[in-house]
Amino acid sequence: MTDQADYILAAKQILVSLGLPRAQQNERSALALLALLNLTPGKAWCDAENPLLGITPIMDWVRQHYGKDYAPNTRETVRRQTMHQFVDAGIALYNPDQPNRPVNSPKAVYQIEPAALTLLRTFGQAAWHDALINYLSDRETLLARYAKERVHHQVPVQIAPGKRISLSPGDHSELIKQVIEAFAPRFAPGSVLVYAGDPGDKWGYFDAVLLAELGVVVDSHGKMPDVVLHYPAKNWLLLVEAVTSHGPVDGKRRSELTQSFSASIAGLVYVTAFLSRSIMARYLAEIAWETEVWVADAPSHLIHFNGERFLGPYAEP
Repeated sequence: MTDQADYILAAKQILVSLGLPRAQQNERSALALLALLNLTPGKAWCDAENPLLGITPIMDWVRQHYGKDYAPNTRETVRRQTMHQFVDAGIALYNPDQPNRPVNSPKAVYQIEPAALTLLRTFGQAAWHDALINYLSDRETLLARYAKERVHHQVPVQIAPGKRISLSPGDHSELIKQVIEAFAPRFAPGSVLVYAGDPGDKWGYFDAVLLAELGVVVDSHGKMPDVVLHYPAKNWLLLVEAVTSHGPVDGKRRSELTQSFSASIAGLVYVTAFLSRSIMARYLAEIAWETEVWVADAPSHLIHFNGERFLGPYAEP
């Protein structure tokens, strides 16, 4: 037990030395660091490794080697309150084996950054102090380099002439890009982007002022559709769900959106977007009536699920 406690204490000291925020100077983050180094009790720091590990394997490793049993619902805490900060600090890399892996992929992995590994292998030795000074002096350069690499793999989206935003990599972001760049010009020409979600950052783009001018104030915890477009020529709000794995505008979702946007002075139009018809086929039975369906691989066509008009809002009862 003493060995385990010593390793955890050492890992906490390292996190302090590396300048991690106080919220990450705790046992959870220390154990995550030990897992990323595969540093089992009794193993020398100079023999630290850098395996690729996902969140669940990290938790399993901690349970096996340090006897700390985290509940399954702790995964998000480990990811958001430890691993995000490790990546931001340059200590760990996110998906180094496949940088364009979707941010919400169950195959997501982390790995100790090579320069950090070299430093941590000196812990407990006379070389540690000088190695730490050298590492910290170079870290800003490393962080800038890795930030540039992350941007390289993001999905650029043109939201207006000369104006672009970037979304996290993955099929979901690619479909959002198609909705904004291909669907909107065809079926809502001159429309203005109000909101675009991002799997890696919920509020990827949000013009809250414009939405408020249309009568809608959305709580930051509210579940927005993936894309919201204002079509001034018709005074419509197009609420678009981009479906790559789940979540078409079914009856329940339509009711939720109707309630969330009930104060809108613009008419509400509900749209589900798919990458292909083969994906759409999986969800046909779920799609609500009085909604529209758009498929990215046939961008000039729109499928209308019954009702009085092809594309337009309906008066709610």
